[in-house]
Amino acid sequence: MLNQTPETGQLVIVRKRPFVVTEILPSAPGMTPTGIAPRHLIKLSSVEDDGLGEELQVIWEIEPGTTVHERSTLPEPHSFDHPKRLQAFLDAVCWGAISQADDRALQSPFRSGIEIDDYQLDPVVRALSMPRVNLLIADDVGLGKTIEAGLVVQEMVLRHRVRSVLIVCPSSLQIQWQEEMRDKFGLEFRIIDSETISQLRRKRGITSLTHG
Repeated sequence: MLNQTPETGQLVIVRKRPFVVTEILPSAPGMTPTGIAPRHLIKLSSVEDDGLGEELQVIWEIEPGTTVHERSTLPEPHSFDHPKRLQAFLDAVCWGAISQADDRALQSPFRSGIEIDDYQLDPVVRALSMPRVNLLIADDVGLGKTIEAGLVVQEMVLRHRVRSVLIVCPSSLQIQWQEEMRDKFGLEFRIIDSETISQLRRKRGITSLTHG
């Protein structure tokens, strides 16, 4: 039995890897022998983090072990959901994505702009195995504790396991942390110091700091 021919834009599994179909070229008229179903040249583009942009071409009908992911459609809207119900749905989507993510396939090393040593991945691997991340990184000076912390933060953000991050550090290191998180991981942090607190108090009042 021949596999179902996918459609352009559909997600497929070919050679145990996920691809999206970019183009479908049917065989030319008269080129397929009588009694044999037409064949299609399928052009694919990888959707893996470590293979983005990689292309592959296969003859779909004779390629073994292929799988087509059926298109999913959203229900027709009839009314607005209650905000709490919508938030519960969004939370379920986020946690569902987390549960399906492979803990062995790290994402942060491929999303950061740095060259990483193998030992710096250990905190990230440990963090992924924890229901609630609780790590003490105490490497020697110059071994990249900031990088290790940034990898953990970025991995948690990418997997939707955190919504906000607070970094507490000496005032002399505030700018260093802010620049490293921005330049190396693309994470924007705002420095909250005594001057900023004073400005917020003048603009919004003292209660805004506890309720804002």
